[in-house]
Amino acid sequence: MLLLRKIYTAYAFILFVLTFLILFPLFLAASWIPGMQRYGRKVNQFWARVYFTIICMPVKIEGRQHIKKGQPYVFAANHFSYLDIAMMGYIPDDVVYVGKSSIRKIPLFGYYFKKLHIAVDRQSAKSRGAVLIRAKRHIDQGSSIVIFPEGGITTGAPPHMNRFKDGAFTMAIDKQIPVIPVTLSFNHLILPDDGKLTLNFKRGKLVIHPPIETKGLASADTPNIREKCYEVIQQQLWADNGLAEEDKTPLEL
Repeated sequence: MLLLRKIYTAYAFILFVLTFLILFPLFLAASWIPGMQRYGRKVNQFWARVYFTIICMPVKIEGRQHIKKGQPYVFAANHFSYLDIAMMGYIPDDVVYVGKSSIRKIPLFGYYFKKLHIAVDRQSAKSRGAVLIRAKRHIDQGSSIVIFPEGGITTGAPPHMNRFKDGAFTMAIDKQIPVIPVTLSFNHLILPDDGKLTLNFKRGKLVIHPPIETKGLASADTPNIREKCYEVIQQQLWADNGLAEEDKTPLEL
């Protein structure tokens, strides 16, 4: 079984690289031509769908009906696996990702990400502030934002999440747009963050929850919105992973 998993992992990695290289000229053109970044991100979504299809990993999507076309959102998702960013490619419309600055060091992929999305150094207050400004600018242009509010792959005990940071929810309240919680139910089982980078054979699942409205709210409401979003995702993770009641203990701050 381990040998089959390693063969499958090698196959998936090779196809990831090949499909990216095939599409890279389109990413490059979208990066260089003014006003084309939005189309580059649409290619990003196409890439995600094609990739999961050709590696024979079906992804069940629930809750598409909660997304209103043309309405910008802040999508907040749990983050347990390197697979999470790719799977969020199933989110429709124009979506800008906020990812960690180390992504920029990856050859070619880092360049594309820097040009079409937003990279943040979470250890730098200046960088975090600049990210909020850029993200709000994208929202003003009609784009949605994807953020992993745990601040990276930080928990050592999935499907239990670490507590959320405020940035995503402060941004949503400031721009008066809804927050949509997103649960990535099984990525920690498909590609665990255990240093081995070996895929398991399992169907993916992405749950798009009903929007959490922010209209009329102020910065003082940030903790309530943050905790509501956290609770929605955590409950879905516990339900999908079949945790017994005694195992449903949130991680401490």
